[in-house]
Amino acid sequence: MPITRAVISLDGSTLRNASRPWGERPLDVGDGALAEHGVAGEVLGDAFRMPDAQALFAAPPSHPPRILLLYGSAGSRAYSRLLTQEAGALLETLGAQVRIFEPLGLPLPDDAAADHPRVAELRALSAWSEGQVWCSPESNGAMTAILKAQIDWLPLPIATGAAQLTQGKTLALMQISGGLQTFNAVDQMRILAQRMGMIAIPSQCSVAEAFNAFEDEGRMKPSPSYDRVVDLMEELVKFTLLTRGASACLTDHYSVRKDALAEKSPAGR
Repeated sequence: MPITRAVISLDGSTLRNASRPWGERPLDVGDGALAEHGVAGEVLGDAFRMPDAQALFAAPPSHPPRILLLYGSAGSRAYSRLLTQEAGALLETLGAQVRIFEPLGLPLPDDAAADHPRVAELRALSAWSEGQVWCSPESNGAMTAILKAQIDWLPLPIATGAAQLTQGKTLALMQISGGLQTFNAVDQMRILAQRMGMIAIPSQCSVAEAFNAFEDEGRMKPSPSYDRVVDLMEELVKFTLLTRGASACLTDHYSVRKDALAEKSPAGR
């Protein structure tokens, strides 16, 4: 079978097939040819919108980036707490506003009403934030239940009124291990972040041998792991500055607009 090769002209206006094994004609982009292939206005309906460059590059907010940090341990000397505090100090140095949520007293998901004071506090902080940091120890090859409970109290973007809690916010992922370096917890957290509509930045951090990583007073020792934490927080602030003004535009989806129009129409009621 001949190999089909797509060719685009220098001005980007046309696309053709260098080889057409089934006798198909070349496809001319910009001359309405795409409509013949099913991308017609009557098919997409009123919910379809062209990407808005002005909305994507609108003037960002003038306040410092707002970052919420969550960690997955309960002890005062817990290593994930120490790592989170170190990250928070770096974020403040980088010019961000920082809040760290203390998980003690947070009920298990579905074990209390959504108006529980600790749940309301967590949700308010998540709504306030423009970016987040999740840090968990690795426990039995996964993130801890303490961190998972915090995430589970933040409704998914598809839930009523929940979009502002996580959707479109940047996220940095860290884990800490008592032994060799692994990435099981951060990989698991990245899957959750994708499901919750967050912008998980490419870099991540895993600190091994936690018992050797901190000074007695709780500060992190100078090391390649510390340098990696600095890299991660620097990248988070950059991505937050880049995306926070366009968050609503980036998370404005055709399927959601289509469903909203269907609900408003007489047939959808």
